[in-house]
Amino acid sequence: MKNIVQNINKAFDHRIRLGIMSILMVNEYADFNMLKELLGVTDGNLASHTKALESEAYIAIEKQFIGKKPNTRYMVTKLGKKAFQEHIEALEKLIKKG
Repeated sequence: MKNIVQNINKAFDHRIRLGIMSILMVNEYADFNMLKELLGVTDGNLASHTKALESEAYIAIEKQFIGKKPNTRYMVTKLGKKAFQEHIEALEKLIKKG
């Protein structure tokens, strides 16, 4: 029998990473402050989780200046979309088995 948890992705096993990916899947991009506010996390916490997702190539990070203020934007990559969709499908199958 096929292992029903094999497509559950460890990169998304933390609620903050799950939240980041959920937000980015339905938005073209989100900036640092938007993610911080929606997820209710500290700067350092958000930075560490976005770095983890970036290291997996699931999100892309774009730094720019708006006027004289720095702005960091996050976008989901094609690989990230595919991996997250597979993760959600695996969770749905697991729930239906239960």
